[in-house]
Amino acid sequence: MQTPQPLITLTGTVEDIVYQNQETGYVVMELDTGTELVTAVGNIPGVAPGEEVALTGRYVNHPTYGQQFKAEVCERQMPATASAILKYLSTGVIKGIGPVLARRMVQMFGDKTLEVIEKDPQKLSEVPGISPKKANQIYEQYRHIFGIRTAMLFLSRFGLDAATSIRAWKLWGPLTQQVVEENPYLLCNETVELDFARADAIARQMSFAPTDSRRLKAGLSHVLTHNLLNGHTCLPRDRLLETTAALLDAQDNHELLEEMLEQAVEEGELVSDTFGGRNFIYLSRLYLAETYIAGRLALMLKNAPSQLRDYSGEIAQLERQLGIQYDQLQKKAIEMALNSSVFILTGGPGTGKTTTLNAILTLLEQQGEKVALAAPTGRAAKRMSEVTGREASTIHRLLEVDYRDPETGKHRFKRDEKNPLRQSVVILDEVSMVDTPLMCSLIKALRLSTRLILVGDPDQLPSVGPGNLLRDMLASDVIPAVHLGRIFRQAEQSAIIQSAHAILRGEEPDLSSRDNDFFFLERHSYEQTAETVADLCARRLPQAYGFDPMWDIQVIAPSRVGAIGTQGLNRILQERLNPKDPAKAQFLFGNTLFREGDKVMQIKNNYDILWKKDDGEEGTGVFNGDIGVIEMIDRPSQTILIRYDDRVAQYTTDMVDEIEHAYAITVHKSQGSEFEAVIIPLMRFHPKLYYRNILYTGVTRAKKLLIILGEKGTIVQTVRNDRKVKRYTQLAHLLQQGVLETSE
Repeated sequence: MQTPQPLITLTGTVEDIVYQNQETGYVVMELDTGTELVTAVGNIPGVAPGEEVALTGRYVNHPTYGQQFKAEVCERQMPATASAILKYLSTGVIKGIGPVLARRMVQMFGDKTLEVIEKDPQKLSEVPGISPKKANQIYEQYRHIFGIRTAMLFLSRFGLDAATSIRAWKLWGPLTQQVVEENPYLLCNETVELDFARADAIARQMSFAPTDSRRLKAGLSHVLTHNLLNGHTCLPRDRLLETTAALLDAQDNHELLEEMLEQAVEEGELVSDTFGGRNFIYLSRLYLAETYIAGRLALMLKNAPSQLRDYSGEIAQLERQLGIQYDQLQKKAIEMALNSSVFILTGGPGTGKTTTLNAILTLLEQQGEKVALAAPTGRAAKRMSEVTGREASTIHRLLEVDYRDPETGKHRFKRDEKNPLRQSVVILDEVSMVDTPLMCSLIKALRLSTRLILVGDPDQLPSVGPGNLLRDMLASDVIPAVHLGRIFRQAEQSAIIQSAHAILRGEEPDLSSRDNDFFFLERHSYEQTAETVADLCARRLPQAYGFDPMWDIQVIAPSRVGAIGTQGLNRILQERLNPKDPAKAQFLFGNTLFREGDKVMQIKNNYDILWKKDDGEEGTGVFNGDIGVIEMIDRPSQTILIRYDDRVAQYTTDMVDEIEHAYAITVHKSQGSEFEAVIIPLMRFHPKLYYRNILYTGVTRAKKLLIILGEKGTIVQTVRNDRKVKRYTQLAHLLQQGVLETSE
């Protein structure tokens, strides 16, 4: 990799603003250094022509726009001379001041014009054309512009970067410094997203006491927020208090912590509710989401048709038309789906779930219903389209992601209670992957008359986000559901499917098979296992089956760490499948080396990334789980192009914390996807990582070929370990309560 240019400093006056993003603060401007006009770029919010700046950074070559100066640090001064102030104000940087009014102000106040605006704004009413009311408006505008600079300067004392400062400013505006001084823990909210430990360090710098009420309340909220990552929508009161006390080293202040918990509940930040005689505490937004889902589903269930229609004739006609025969359970599922306002269809691989779903779809369409098909991820939606022959979209696309909520910093959807979906039926696949907040958004977008059909496999891993929706809805026993359990004859020939069902029953899969679609290769060391994985991907499977190492073969591991975790395997596979080449650009990000030709995965939803399709269509948005290949790394401009199927997305190098290598991926990241060939390495038993459901989920990702390699003993212990991931959620109870209340 080339050595980066040394940092240099340019000083000058902002001549013109070419482009400015008000949301991120990113700007492209022309800087007059006195000897030349330089195009400079960087995150410099609120900058305007006429300002004097000192930029520290490097020259870069953008592939489209040529040489630019990329600023990393900007020191700013407000224009000091009458001529500079005139230019500054004439640009319209302050709403209500144009060139004519700017000239009058400067003629009256000269070099003191900005000082008058800031310290004695009522004097402005002496200028012809400025009333006392307008003078106050000008002052407020100036205060807003000057405020973001003040806020950034204040927050920079604590080591906070420009992006974090901008997020804080967008939330609190001119009150940013005051808000943070009064309670630095508010920086931990969903908009600013500061880590609790950093906020705690800022509070210490401000001499906050360890027992300060603001610290204790923030600790309680932090523990609940952190546990959303573990899938919990709530926590038992006693466990929350115990964990928070340990976090804050406040074991000797238990009564005070309990008092702060009661205050947080009274203030509405947290919610307390009792289920089964045990008290649980929620973040208010999660409580609202869970109760909303339960309440709306209960109302939809109440709206179910009172008289059931007999569909046996239509089903028989469909059987004749397609030349197939449904078994009794499939017929029951079809009839229930057509007669229910909410229905759940579940089943494992080879049980006829897709066949049943296609029958439901066909009969709904024959009735003239408008049906929307959706799945939680792009890959799951693509797979749904393939098996149904109909267009399917992600939930986010279905709900039409629109804009960011200024209060939360999260994206809003166009489709909601006020603007519901037009379709009369929504079918949602891979429901086990859907978390509580996303399901809440979907249900908000349904009319009460809209029917909802949920499809999934309850034995798959639950969602990465908070909630355990599919299992909770089934456990409530109030929603009509059919579970398909019989393996059909054609599926019986597949050792992959037989093995998956054996694992679910707690039985060891047949590891001796050598002539089917499932093989076990015994290995006794991490090094030997990793080397075999690399050889299978790079040589053996492409030669024997013609599989493409990049697109057809997927290594899936239970863990990220260790020699056969995804991190270690990705390094080995990169060197085998995409070795170093002078013709391929590469760059180091942290400890990860990215290279042109690398297989990568997007690991978080980003609705703003620009992409362009091969046919010229343009759009935005790349989503968690999307897998692509790095097509180009342009080091001078720090630009990366990544191809995702038929579209190419543009990144900058500072965005690569959103991608990771995908030669090997975790079982969780593989959910919703299928691959021609799957390789699963298993070595040494670890009860927290190797358990029945995680192996089952990995095995069911394989379409044509599955290879497990490692130790037999590890497989046996993994199958026997029926550990269920404990998630504190109350949707099942809330659904039961909701149905009882609506039936009274």
